[in-house]
Amino acid sequence: MVLEDSELDAVFDLDIAEHDVETPHGRIQCTMKGVSRKNQPAILTFHDIGLNHKTCFSTLFNHVDMQEITQNFAVCHINAPGQQEGATVLSTGYNYPSMDQLSDTILYILKHFGLSSIIGVGTGAGAYILARFALNYPDFVEGLVLININVCAEGWMNWATQKITGWTNALPEMVISHLFGKKEIQDNPDLVETYRQYIMNDINQTNLQHFIRSYNSRRDLEIERPVKGDNINVRTLTCPSLLVVGDNSPAVEAVVIMSHQQPGKLTEALKYFIQGLGYMPWAGMTRLVRSRTTSATSLSAEDKRHRSHTGEHESRTRTHTDVSMESATEQPSPNKCS
Repeated sequence: MVLEDSELDAVFDLDIAEHDVETPHGRIQCTMKGVSRKNQPAILTFHDIGLNHKTCFSTLFNHVDMQEITQNFAVCHINAPGQQEGATVLSTGYNYPSMDQLSDTILYILKHFGLSSIIGVGTGAGAYILARFALNYPDFVEGLVLININVCAEGWMNWATQKITGWTNALPEMVISHLFGKKEIQDNPDLVETYRQYIMNDINQTNLQHFIRSYNSRRDLEIERPVKGDNINVRTLTCPSLLVVGDNSPAVEAVVIMSHQQPGKLTEALKYFIQGLGYMPWAGMTRLVRSRTTSATSLSAEDKRHRSHTGEHESRTRTHTDVSMESATEQPSPNKCS
């Protein structure tokens, strides 16, 4: 095992259970954490190619600020067929599901766990699958967090590049080039090597090829943004959606790099998004926000001390109105977080 067991398994404690859910497109392995609450959605995740639910989401969901969310929502992690750790080679007669078919399996997963609605969190291929599900079954989706989604079908040039790359490079290198941009590969060699070793040693290469082939055969989502006054029957996502993208990566740098090095940022965005959906209104600030607030307060205090010091050399003749205005500006704002 390449990734630290403590990092991968800490979040997957005695409160979880693994299920093999039967669907028309084969068994889907899911990991369920917590118990769903009435009139509240569950959080459902779907990973990208080259990853599974642990390698994609464990660091994020194990972050200290994420616990406030996971303690109040059931979390269902989906593994694409044959992508879980220790998976055997899929049977010869098994037809690997298309992206559309994988999205359809989510409906059977919801029925299996008795979930009435979800907040979907997906990255790369997983984001595409969740978006497709939301388009086909909008009543089951209250919100989507889509990390580096590509809503377009694989273009001819991209398809040709994938074929040529497959002749000259090993499969792990193809996946690495998908998961990381060139800059990230240069700037984060240790993290990249960790994932390279994982892909080489802990994921079934044959099954991975099936998943990659399915993703590269995806169709356009054909999503259109409604324009006021135009056709109101355009195909679009009807649920609130949070789009997360990396600065330089072609695929999942946002979840691989950010969730490992800056998970607080992604957690903060998730918390605000969930509050915007009407849940957890009482949730406190994340450590990141508290840190920013403390820094801003310190800077404000330092600025006041500086003004006070320089003011000693100025005229001390002030009107009563001047003093009153200064006192008022130093009162805490009613909108400022305590």
